[in-house]
Amino acid sequence: MNRSAIDLWVGVFVTMGIAAVFFMALKVGNLSSFNSAPGYLLEARFHNIGGLKARAPIKSSGVRVGRVESIALDTESYEAVVTLRIEEKFSFTRDTIASILTSGLLGEQYIGLDAGGDPTMLKTGERIAKTQDAFVMEKLIGQFMFNKAAEGGGGK
Repeated sequence: MNRSAIDLWVGVFVTMGIAAVFFMALKVGNLSSFNSAPGYLLEARFHNIGGLKARAPIKSSGVRVGRVESIALDTESYEAVVTLRIEEKFSFTRDTIASILTSGLLGEQYIGLDAGGDPTMLKTGERIAKTQDAFVMEKLIGQFMFNKAAEGGGGK
């Protein structure tokens, strides 16, 4: 092979490497689609959202049914107001429970929806009444350590 052919192939591989890094950065940042998908908006309120971020997936039975549109703080009740964009082909009952869950032990956080048995479906702009806050491992470890310290201090 002559020098120009080698330079061409090196350039092709470098370009493919840069494209792969760019693609992975978009996937990790949940920015693979820049426009918001069509769907309807629901609202859910939580006391603690942990590390939930905008564009986090919303899943029901393990299937992605939407994404988190936005997160805000209600300055009167000091609750996190999470706006959910649900794809139009999915509908959920009025007694649906929204929980903040984690993929794996240290994975990303997402919202899980568990539909109930109410025949009435949620419509755009309505609020999911039943929510379950994020599991914060640091708080659990702190409580465990505090209890162990109290047991050790009281026995001496």
